[in-house]
Amino acid sequence: MTGFKIHSSNSDKSEPKSASEVLEMLFAYIKRETLKPIRGAGRWIGFGLVAALSLSIGIVLGALGVLRLVQSTMFGDSQTWSWVNYIVALGVCSVVLVFTISRIRKGSLEKS
Repeated sequence: MTGFKIHSSNSDKSEPKSASEVLEMLFAYIKRETLKPIRGAGRWIGFGLVAALSLSIGIVLGALGVLRLVQSTMFGDSQTWSWVNYIVALGVCSVVLVFTISRIRKGSLEKS
């Protein structure tokens, strides 16, 4: 992290700065310390949104596939046990949800 020096070796020979130089230094500091981290965060947010969208589509299609598989093999013709198909599909979705949450890691916005 960059910042201002508290003890400078050149403290005896400080030059008076004009207002425009001070503003230029201030703007350069703001750009360096705020815009670069925001760009890094934007990259992470973009990848996160694409991953979330892809994962959501995959989970919905997978759940529909499991539901259809269970309906065609286990209790497809039964009227009294038809609710079991949905419980099985919900259980599979719950397992996928727990696995997905267990794989989440805390990352850093800084490039390594």
